[in-house]
Amino acid sequence: MISSQIIKSSIEELSAITKVELCVMDLNGSEVASTSDRDFLDVSIVTSFAHSPVDSQVIGDVHLFKILDETEPAYVLLAKGDSEHAYMVGKIGVSQLQSLIVAYKEKFDRNNFFQNLLLDNMLLIDVYNRARKLKIEVNAPRVIILVETGNARDNTAQELLGGMFGTHSGDFVTAVDENSVILIKTLQKNQNYDDVQKISTTIVDMMNTEAMLNVRVSYGAIVEELKDLSKSFKEAKMALEVGRIFYAEKRVNAYNTLGIGRLIYQLPESLCKLFIDEIFGGREVPEEIDEETLNTVNMFFENNLNVSETSRQLFVHRNTLVYRIEKLEKSCGLDVRKFDDALTFKIAMMVVSYMRYLESKK
Repeated sequence: MISSQIIKSSIEELSAITKVELCVMDLNGSEVASTSDRDFLDVSIVTSFAHSPVDSQVIGDVHLFKILDETEPAYVLLAKGDSEHAYMVGKIGVSQLQSLIVAYKEKFDRNNFFQNLLLDNMLLIDVYNRARKLKIEVNAPRVIILVETGNARDNTAQELLGGMFGTHSGDFVTAVDENSVILIKTLQKNQNYDDVQKISTTIVDMMNTEAMLNVRVSYGAIVEELKDLSKSFKEAKMALEVGRIFYAEKRVNAYNTLGIGRLIYQLPESLCKLFIDEIFGGREVPEEIDEETLNTVNMFFENNLNVSETSRQLFVHRNTLVYRIEKLEKSCGLDVRKFDDALTFKIAMMVVSYMRYLESKK
C-alpha cells in the first residue's frame, strides 16, 4: 500500500494548485493525510459512506469519494469547497491516487517476483505465468550485477541505482539482504561482457562520487531466458566472494574472469591443507614470509618474471632483486624465476589466502 507521506505529498500538490482542501481517510475513519487542520466530517459519516454501495456523496460543502484498489475500496477522499469545482478536483484526486496504488502495487509485485526468482523459490510454470501477468519479457538477454555496499543503515545505494536504471528500459533494482543491492540489467542484442564491465565500473565511480560509498561490484553470466537469472545471481555472489579473497585490489569482479581463484574457492579445506603441507613441508609458508619479499614477488609476477623490468619498477638494483628471490628460495624451496616454481608459489599464496578466509568465518 502507498505510504501516508506519498499520499500527503500528492494531495498537497493538488490542493496548492486548485485551492480545494483535501483529506484522505482509511475505511475506519482514521486520517491518513490532510491539507487542513480542521475536521471535515464526523468519523461516523465517513465510515458509513465507506461501507455503502455508492462511489461518491455530497454532504454540505464536502464531497466524499471512494478510492478503489482494483474493485475494492481502499481509502475515502474528502474535498471541501465550491460544489462543482470541488467535485472536479475530487475526481482528479481519486484518479491520481488510484494510479499511484496501481503503480506501487505493480512495483511491489515485481520486487516480490524477482526476489523469489533469484532465490529459486518459484516453480518454472509460476515464473512464466507471473512474468506474463507483470508484463515482463521472458526471452531477453539479462545479467545480474551485484553491488555490495556493506552499509545496512539506509537504502542510498538502491535509490541511486534506481535513478540510473529505470524500469522503463527493462531494468530492475531489488535487494535480498541488507548489505547488497541487485541490478537486473536487460541488455541490447549487440551488448556483451565488455559493456557489462563498463556499466559495473560506472556504478563503482557513481557510488563513490554521489554517495561516498566504497562499493564492490560483481556480475554473473549473461543469460537469454528469465528462468536462468538465478544462475547468474549465484555466479555474481561467487564472483563477489572470490574477488574479496583473491583480488582485493579490484573493485569489479566478473564470474567469467575469476580464473584459478574460482577453482580454489571450490576446494575442501582438508585438500588445501594437504597441498600446503606437500609444497612447503616443514619450511616457511607464504603468510610467514616478510612483506617486502612478498611485494617483490608479486611485482615479479606482474612483469611476467622479467627481472630487469621488475627491478626498474621497484627502484632497486638488479642484484638486490636477485638476492630477494634467492632469499625466498632458501626459505621455502621454490625458485620463482622458473615458471613451474613461480606457478606453484602463486597458487600456494592463493590457497593460504583462502584458508585464512575460512578461519575468519569460523
